[in-house]
Amino acid sequence: MSDQVSDEALVIPLRPAPARPGAGRPAPGEPGTREPLWRDLVGEVLRRERRAQERTIKDVAEAARISLPYLSEVERGRKEASSEVLAAAAHALGLGLGELLSLAHGELTRRTTPHRRPAAVPRRPYDGLALAA
Repeated sequence: MSDQVSDEALVIPLRPAPARPGAGRPAPGEPGTREPLWRDLVGEVLRRERRAQERTIKDVAEAARISLPYLSEVERGRKEASSEVLAAAAHALGLGLGELLSLAHGELTRRTTPHRRPAAVPRRPYDGLALAA
């Protein structure tokens, strides 16, 4: 028996490693599908809005008075931000907290709702005239 200690560190990931795309994963809305985490959705919305405005993370962090590393972790879904932090980040991007959460909710709905149309009802554009009084 040897008393040698291994130089390799034991690494325990915080999240399971992502599976390869399409590798035996059920489609959204089917049984066995994992719903996305709220912090991931909110972070993705913050990042998407920031990039749409062509702003740097540093600029938004300064405007929101949030540390740059913390905002980065929120955007990556690594931190569960408080409502105060989310409101500050949203306001720095010109959004209200409600708008930010609504966008995240829309993303959640988009990802988790099955995209199936009944086969018996074909979708056709409406060519009529709508009148309102």
